[in-house]
Amino acid sequence: MKKSSFLASVMLILTFILSTTICAQEEQKPVFITVTTMHRNLNADGKDWRKTEQEYYDKVTSKNDLIIGSEILTHYYTANSTEILHISVYKTWEDIEKSADVSDELIKKAWPDEKARKEFFDKQRSYYTTMHSDEIYTSSPLAGHKELKTDSKEPMIVYIRKSQLSMTGQGKGLKEFNEKVTLKNPYIKAYYPHRHYWGADSRDFVEAFLFDSMSDMEKSSDKDDELIKAAWPKEEDRKAFFDEMRKSFTGLHGDFIYHNEPTMSK
Repeated sequence: MKKSSFLASVMLILTFILSTTICAQEEQKPVFITVTTMHRNLNADGKDWRKTEQEYYDKVTSKNDLIIGSEILTHYYTANSTEILHISVYKTWEDIEKSADVSDELIKKAWPDEKARKEFFDKQRSYYTTMHSDEIYTSSPLAGHKELKTDSKEPMIVYIRKSQLSMTGQGKGLKEFNEKVTLKNPYIKAYYPHRHYWGADSRDFVEAFLFDSMSDMEKSSDKDDELIKAAWPKEEDRKAFFDEMRKSFTGLHGDFIYHNEPTMSK
C-alpha cells in the first residue's frame, strides 16, 4: 500500500475513537471525538514513554467517566514516523469541557504532592515536541458501524481512510454499501465512520477500519470484491450503484495505517 502524505488534522480517527462501546439505546446518537496529534521527541529517551502513558491512563483517563472511549495510535505506515494520536470520545459537547475538570481532580488525587506531580508531567512532556494539532469529529452512526469485540491485548492494525465530501447534496448509497459489504466482511473487526465538526476542512469524512493483522487487511480487499459481486451480481446494476455513491465524494482520499495501544484502550 502506498504511503500517503499525513494531514495533521486527520485524526482519528478515528475515531478512532476507535474501540468505544455505545449502549444499544444510544447507537443512533452521534458522539464527539477529539483528536490531538502529537509528535515524538526524537532527542528524548523514549524507553519509558509507554510506561509513563500507561500510568496516566490507569490513574486518570480510565477513571474519568465522561471519557467514554480512548485510544493512543502510533505510526505504522504514514509519512511522519513521529506521529502519536491521542483520541478521546464523549457523549456530548458539554462533556468535553466538563471532562477537563474531572481529569484535574483525578490528577491531584493521583499525585497529591505538588513536586511529584510536576516531575511526572515534566517527564511526560519530554517525550513530545511542542508541535501538535487538534481536531473534533462527530460519529456517523447512520452510515453503519461495527463495534470492536475482542479480548486480545495484542496491538491491532488501524487503517484510516480520509475522504472529501463533495458537499453538493448529490450521491447516496454509503449506508447500503456498508450493510452489504463492510459490516459483513469478517476480516474487518470494527468500523467507525465520522465527519468534520471542528477543524481545518469541513469536507473531511473519516473511516476507521480495525484488523487483527496486515495480512487480514489485504484479505479483506478480496472479501469486499466477493461481497460486492454477491450484492450486485449484474454488472450494469453494480456500475449504476457505484456511480451514484461516488457523487457523495470529490474522489480524493488519503490512506493512513497505525497501531493502537491495547492496554490504553477504553
